[in-house]
Amino acid sequence: MERPSKKPRIDSKRTPAPTKRIQNTKSKSTPITKGKGKEKPNRIDAKPKPKTDAARPPKPKPKPAQKVKVKAKAKARVDDAPTPPPRSFKIITGSYEKLLYGLAGSLTPSADAPHGYTVAVAASFIFPAHVSCIKAVAASPAGGKWLATGSADEIIKVWDLRRRKEVGGLMHHEGSITQLSFPTRSHLLSSSEDGTLTLFRARDWAVLRVLKGHRGHVNGFSVHPSSKVALSVGRDGTLRMWDLMRGKGCASTKLGKEGERVVWSKKGGVFAVQAGKTVDLYDTKMEKLHTIVHPSRLHDVVFAVHPRTGQDLLLAGGEDGKVAVYALTPPAALPVRAEEDEEEPEPIPTPAPRIIAQLTGHANRVKAIDVLTVALPPSPSPSSPKTTTLVCTASSDGLVRVFDLADLLADGGDAVKEMQACAEYNSKGTRLTCVTFAEGDVDASAAQAGVKRAREDEGNTDDDEDGEEEVWGGAGVAEEDESEDEDELEMEGEGEDDEEED
Repeated sequence: MERPSKKPRIDSKRTPAPTKRIQNTKSKSTPITKGKGKEKPNRIDAKPKPKTDAARPPKPKPKPAQKVKVKAKAKARVDDAPTPPPRSFKIITGSYEKLLYGLAGSLTPSADAPHGYTVAVAASFIFPAHVSCIKAVAASPAGGKWLATGSADEIIKVWDLRRRKEVGGLMHHEGSITQLSFPTRSHLLSSSEDGTLTLFRARDWAVLRVLKGHRGHVNGFSVHPSSKVALSVGRDGTLRMWDLMRGKGCASTKLGKEGERVVWSKKGGVFAVQAGKTVDLYDTKMEKLHTIVHPSRLHDVVFAVHPRTGQDLLLAGGEDGKVAVYALTPPAALPVRAEEDEEEPEPIPTPAPRIIAQLTGHANRVKAIDVLTVALPPSPSPSSPKTTTLVCTASSDGLVRVFDLADLLADGGDAVKEMQACAEYNSKGTRLTCVTFAEGDVDASAAQAGVKRAREDEGNTDDDEDGEEEVWGGAGVAEEDESEDEDELEMEGEGEDDEEED
C-alpha cells in the first residue's frame, strides 16, 4: 500500500499538488455545492391557492422604488476587545506567473533614521500556489492565521500562515475569483465572475450564504467597518448593498457605468466607486460628494488615515506607476434652521479633494495597494508617536514597495510631496497582480490584556472564539437594540428585502 503524500508546505518551490477539497464534516448546516440538485426548503403558504380564475385575487401593483435603510453599529462588538497594532507584519503578493510571495517585515530602532526607526522586508517564501494566475489575496485580521488566495482556476485556497502549510481548497465558485476579504477572523467573503458573493465560516469552511443579484461579473466589494453590511459593483453597472447579518441583498442602484472598485473609508462615513480614470465619493445617504478625475487610468483605490492629523486620505494607484494621495475634507455640518423658515437649507459645499503627495518609484502600472497601522519601537521621548501607517504597493514591474505615511507633513501647503519607499523587494520581473498585509506579533503586555484570546486558533474549536455563535449569514438572526452610536446607511433604489433569487 502506498503511503499518502504529505501536504505541500508553503516554503516548497515545487509544482502545486492537486488541491484538497475541504470537507465540512462538523458543520451543522449543509454547505451549498455547485451544480444542480440543490435542496430548497419547503415553502409554507399562509393561504391556499384558489382553484378558479374567479376566486383569484387581483394582482398587486408593483412597488415603487423605495429608500432602504440598513442600520449598522459603528462600534465593534462589545466582547471583541480592540486589538493593538502589531509590532511586525507580513506582505503576501500574487502574480500572473502563478507564484505566491511572502515577505516578512519589521521595524528596528535607529538613531540615524529620520523618524528614529527603519523598516525592512525580506523574502519568507516563494512557491507556485495555483495552476493559473493569482487574482486575489486576503489575510485574516487581528493577528489571525488564515491566508486565502483566489485564482483564475476558480479555486480559493486556504493556507495556515503559522504552520506554513496548505489547508485545502474551496471549490464553490464557477468563475475566476475577483476579490477576497476577511471581515472578521471567523468569516471569509469572496466574489467571482460567476456573478455571486459567497460567505464562508472559517471554523469549518462551510458556506453560510450565497449572495445573488448581479447580472455578470462581480468586479469588487467592500465591507463596512462595522462588518454588518457590504457594497459591491459589477459588470452590470449596478451598486448593490448586502445585509451580511441576514445574508441577503437590501438595495441596489444603477451607476450608469461599470464600477471596477468600491471601498469604504476607515471610519465608515464615506465610500468611493472607481471606474476608469474617475473616482466618485458618496456619503452614507448616497449623496455624491465629489468626482475625482485622475490623470491616468486607475487600477486600485484604498482609504487611509493621516497618522498625525487623523484626516481621511484616498490612495489611488494608476497606469503611470504612481500612487496619488488625496486629502479629503469631511462634509460640513448643515446650518441650524430657524423655526419660521420653511425652506430646507442648502448644504455647505466641501472643498474638492486635492493631491498632497505621490508615492513614486515604480516603472510600470500599480496593480494593488494595501494599508496597515503598526506599532513603533519604544522611544525614550514620551511625546513620540506610538504608531504609524505603512502602505505597500505591487506593480507589474515586479517591485513591492513599502512607504511610511509619517513622511507626510501635517501641513504641507500646496506643494505635492514626492515620497520615496522606505523598503522594497524585487521579484525580478514577475508581474504582480495583488497584495495584502498580514499582521504579525503584538506587544506582550497587550497580549496579557486579552489579545491572546483574540489570536487563538480560529478553526480548532466547535464554538466561535467568543464562546457564542455569531449571527452571520441569516442563521439564527437576533433582534438588536438600537443605540445612539449607530450609523444609518441609506441607498435609493430597489428594495430587495422581500426578494431572494435562487
